[in-house]
Amino acid sequence: MSKRRPPDDDGQRLWRLVASTVTGRAPEKALKMRDKARIRPGKAELLAHAADVEPPTHLASVAPLRIDPSEIKALKAKPAPKPPPEGIEPNRRRRIVKAHDPIGARLDMHGLDQDQARATLERFIRRAWDEGHRAVLVITGKGKVGHGVLRQRTPEWLADPTLREMIAGVSQADQRHGGEGALYVALKRKG
Repeated sequence: MSKRRPPDDDGQRLWRLVASTVTGRAPEKALKMRDKARIRPGKAELLAHAADVEPPTHLASVAPLRIDPSEIKALKAKPAPKPPPEGIEPNRRRRIVKAHDPIGARLDMHGLDQDQARATLERFIRRAWDEGHRAVLVITGKGKVGHGVLRQRTPEWLADPTLREMIAGVSQADQRHGGEGALYVALKRKG
């Protein structure tokens, strides 16, 4: 059998072992740490210091220019985006939906890229207007996940000044004519 030491003896021995590994800090190091803690000024000190600093009188005192000022060109203002065409009058839209005003022509733009689609749309609208149609259907498609490029860009293209004079209004098509993936375009009378 082994002899067990009393618990007080083990606790004292452990305490002496831990105490021998811990060393106290030198007094100079403690002072240095206190000085570092004082370095950060408070908000009140920063605001008081900011009031003493004078703002620069010209830009060169802040940062010298690296280009000749005569080479600086004024920015051209971007033209304001064209507003989309107005919506079709509610009564006229209802007549188009119920086929009381016939859809004179249809354009399906599936499979076209933006350039092809815009050129095709312009030719289609001009031809339909020349032939005297009062309403046409433009099928853009919904695109992937309902965010088709042609679907978003077609109202912009119809707002172009070259087509705007022919268009009375644009509205989303009824479900039986394509819903979100198609547009009714009401045309003005020629003449």
